[in-house]
Amino acid sequence: MSATAAAPSTVTGPLRPRRHPGRVVVGAVAILFFADLLYRIAMNEGFQWDVVGQYFTAPIIMKGLVSTIWLTIATVVLGFFFGTLLAVARLSQNVVLQSLSWGYVWFFRSVPLLVLILFTFNIGYLVPVIEIGLPFMEPWISMPTNSVITPLGAGLLALTLHEAAYAAEIVRGGILGVDQGQFEAASALGMSRRRTMLRIVIPQAMRSIIPSAGNQLIGMLKGTSMVSVIAVGDLLYSAQTVYNRTFQVVPLLMVATLWYVIVTTVMAWGQYYVERYFARGATRQMPLTPLQWLRGRVGALSRPSAAEPAGTEARP
Repeated sequence: MSATAAAPSTVTGPLRPRRHPGRVVVGAVAILFFADLLYRIAMNEGFQWDVVGQYFTAPIIMKGLVSTIWLTIATVVLGFFFGTLLAVARLSQNVVLQSLSWGYVWFFRSVPLLVLILFTFNIGYLVPVIEIGLPFMEPWISMPTNSVITPLGAGLLALTLHEAAYAAEIVRGGILGVDQGQFEAASALGMSRRRTMLRIVIPQAMRSIIPSAGNQLIGMLKGTSMVSVIAVGDLLYSAQTVYNRTFQVVPLLMVATLWYVIVTTVMAWGQYYVERYFARGATRQMPLTPLQWLRGRVGALSRPSAAEPAGTEARP
């Protein structure tokens, strides 16, 4: 028998994962501080939770909430529609389209959103009449600017111009993230550039576009609150209308905050499922749904991680 033969094992029971008491202590301390924070918020009389409950579903608040959601959806749809056109123009072989697209993105990413909203609200001063027709020819249609661009229209215009600039870069980044071999393979099959973009490139680019687009959607939801400065009846403006009358500023701001948190949470959950849809065929394992992720996190708190090296302790 070889002299280096392994000695017989002295373990009398199954191996158990190594314990980490430090993690338990840190987790307990974190929970303690978080519970203390929640307690102080709940017991702080300055929030006036009875007033929050009174106005949480008030008709004026719900009307403002609907306006905020509508404005967010309209802005994102229009912004990504024009942003996609700008991204395609930026990637085209036409130097003029490339330059104009780059200039648009450069300019509207440089102007603060609040300044843009105020500018579009006063656009009637610069352009008293809107004219539709061919350049350097008599217009087909003429109408007063202030009758067309209402405060809501001015807010939607400013948000769309702002959103299109950022959406263009998101879409362009997603398209550039697709492997060049996909273009070459489509070209070898005789597919036109338009068909290649619609059937090959865009579906693959969506996997990298969706996370950024989701963040942009949530950011735009909160950005719509800026239209309150031009008296558009969004959620924040509705809350301001109430507390300007009742002088209960903090409770009404808390009402608006809670609704923003709720809508943002719903959007984040929806983003998970959209990402799962476009991840088909890209990975062997689908991304977790929110419920699966939550169950996994709860389960991880009740058992040691399988990735940790096992100890050599035997059961007593």
